[in-house]
Amino acid sequence: MGPLVLNTRPETDSADLVAALDARGYRHLSAPMLHISFPARQNPLDISHYQGLIFTSANGVRAFIGLSNERTLPAFCVGDATARMCQEAGFNSVHSANGDIHDLATLIRQKVMASDGPLFHPAARKTAGDLGAMLRDDGYEIDRQTVYEAIASDELPEDVLTAIRLHHIDAVLFFSPRTAETFVKLVQSYKLEGDLAGVNAICLSPAVQSKISDLTWHRTHVASQPTQEYLLSLLGSVVTACRT
Repeated sequence: MGPLVLNTRPETDSADLVAALDARGYRHLSAPMLHISFPARQNPLDISHYQGLIFTSANGVRAFIGLSNERTLPAFCVGDATARMCQEAGFNSVHSANGDIHDLATLIRQKVMASDGPLFHPAARKTAGDLGAMLRDDGYEIDRQTVYEAIASDELPEDVLTAIRLHHIDAVLFFSPRTAETFVKLVQSYKLEGDLAGVNAICLSPAVQSKISDLTWHRTHVASQPTQEYLLSLLGSVVTACRT
């Protein structure tokens, strides 16, 4: 049997990941640390005075395309997966930072003139980092509006609890600081801290890794670039090393 991997991503973001894990021969369990809710909006979005759109997650794209038919404004995306979703939704001009929020800020500085007007950022109520603050000193105006909610899970599924207690899980995948932070809180609430000493934590970025430092792991690992492809490559090398 292949290694057993725990996926902590929200269900809305997991389809490609689960398919990739299947293709690589991994067994996997899911414990979504965030549940995504797209509240109904009473009035349509008025984005006529913006020069472009900013997307820091695929869920931001999902929410936006349900609220607006605008596809002509340039879309500046944190990573390739978010950019692909914009392209599939019919956006005419899509730019990917292929990284994290800091890379996205750099991309915006390179592609956008602050003097040409504000940028619209549809996002969750809680975000990883403050893009507006990063760009404010450069003269950019970022209008961030809440278009969806990422609600932290308050329990672990029974099959995941059993797998952790029996020490069956080889690795846990973490894609965001908030999912990592939520996982730590749940592990502590279930008093599972001693059951992770043989488990590898595979993190998308150093910011994610910092949120799991309160737990004792076999090892924690960070992808060399913050993309799913690099994280899965890291997972492969870690699992191979552990089994040789």
